[in-house]
Amino acid sequence: MKYKHILVALELTEETNVLIDRAVFLAKLLNAEVSFVHIDGTHGEIYPELVDIKKTPDENPLGEAKMAQLKAFETDTDYPIKHFLVGTGDLSNKLQGIIQDNGVELIICGHHHDFWSNIISYSKHLINKSPVDILVVPI
Repeated sequence: MKYKHILVALELTEETNVLIDRAVFLAKLLNAEVSFVHIDGTHGEIYPELVDIKKTPDENPLGEAKMAQLKAFETDTDYPIKHFLVGTGDLSNKLQGIIQDNGVELIICGHHHDFWSNIISYSKHLINKSPVDILVVPI
């Protein structure tokens, strides 16, 4: 399948660069667009709407420190990023809207091989709710 739009689910960890590198590699091969999404689930759903910080770069829905970390991912990427969606809540609950509104055809997310990920797997929630292909990258 030729993917035209790849969505990368970002975490605020250095390992996220592995996901971005994978997305950029595939995007260059397929001449696809790349978008980023980060949903902060630590405080519930404070901001139910997603903010595209590519369109509104002055908005800081997660506070300056987290936004600086997120923006650094884009700065360090050698490929144009179409959308950079940021919000709060649960990514799996927002997935349908993101996919439909942006024409996403592939999602790339990470999966940690640790004790907590065996108990609570966020990638499993995405897989169960996604209507498009998902590439789960072990981190």
